[in-house]
Amino acid sequence: MRFGDTLNQSYTAIKTQPVRVLLIVLAMSIGIASVTVLTALGESARLYIVNEFQTLGTHLVIVLPGRTETTGGQPPIFGETPTDLTLADANALLRSRHIAAIAPINIGAAPVSIKGLERETTIIGSTADLRQVRHLSLAQGRFLPASDGNETLQVCVIGRTIKDELFANQQALGQWLRINDRRFRVIGVLASEGQSIGVDFDDMVIIPVAAAQTLFNTQSLFRILVEAKSKTAMYKAVDEIRAIIKARHDGEDDITLITQDSVVKTFDDILMALTLTVASIASISLAVAGILVMNVMWVSVTQRTSEIGLLKALGATPRQLLWLFLTEAAMLSVAGALSGLLLGKLALVALQTIYPDFPLYLPPWAVAAALAVALLTALIFGVLPARQAAKMDPVVALSKR
Repeated sequence: MRFGDTLNQSYTAIKTQPVRVLLIVLAMSIGIASVTVLTALGESARLYIVNEFQTLGTHLVIVLPGRTETTGGQPPIFGETPTDLTLADANALLRSRHIAAIAPINIGAAPVSIKGLERETTIIGSTADLRQVRHLSLAQGRFLPASDGNETLQVCVIGRTIKDELFANQQALGQWLRINDRRFRVIGVLASEGQSIGVDFDDMVIIPVAAAQTLFNTQSLFRILVEAKSKTAMYKAVDEIRAIIKARHDGEDDITLITQDSVVKTFDDILMALTLTVASIASISLAVAGILVMNVMWVSVTQRTSEIGLLKALGATPRQLLWLFLTEAAMLSVAGALSGLLLGKLALVALQTIYPDFPLYLPPWAVAAALAVALLTALIFGVLPARQAAKMDPVVALSKR
């Protein structure tokens, strides 16, 4: 029996059992669709989070006050607290030749108003280097003027939402915006940035860091954003940052340094493991489909006993009969897998329509794995019925006993 004859014989047998074929294809397609959708959701979430962190900047190092924030150590005793980060600390970091830019950050919430319109929003105090470190774009005007951060300039850059809500169709540039009891002249409007790791630059006002310290009555910094000159320089900069701050804080290593790479890798590993776990759970439905394949093949072998006897009487070998039934199971599973991929793709299109801001991505390896698993499931669960058919005695089979 040639390979073409095997395919033709299997296809003919499949056409004679439409109900069983429908059950197998339906079960397999549901399993494949489940694996496809859940894998796509997990992979999309992973890529989304990784991309969000990558948009924070290039070769970014975040300096935070205190060591227990990420190391999980014991809290300070006897009321001791870590030394605050200051503008002087931030400016001292510029001594490192591995650092390209530094953006000290002071943050708080305050009401902003103009001509009777008022809105509570987030105020960020920083320097001109924030634009470079966070890759911000301007729709109008200019960013904060370059300075060492100690000048209390009464200027601000506003986000797109602030511009639309408070200025509507008016020209925002050159207008005076009141923040708490202080006035700031609008010199720039950010391009729409959207949210990045929970930070919405569209609904934000950026002012000079010294003005923010005066506004919020504090001399400490929330954190310092540092951009290294290269990936290699980033790791050298980490050591130099720690050494500089330690020397300034009386020998105390009281800061936490977070590199962009470490955050991205951590989330990447966690979400990849989550994706594989969810896909494995969804694969249970494929095992159920495999059991259905086996049961249907058992019934098929029982009902085609005389056909098996005739084939053996005509010279078909046990190996040929084994491949005949395995080919039938494989054809059914591949049909179910293709139907499942189509069903999964339609489900992803529907989800993308409902949630347009969340990009969905089905990795090619997931498609290949779904087809491979479906075929493997069919072969594994189809072996026993196929072996039973191959071992039948032709005389007994023809007598239907």
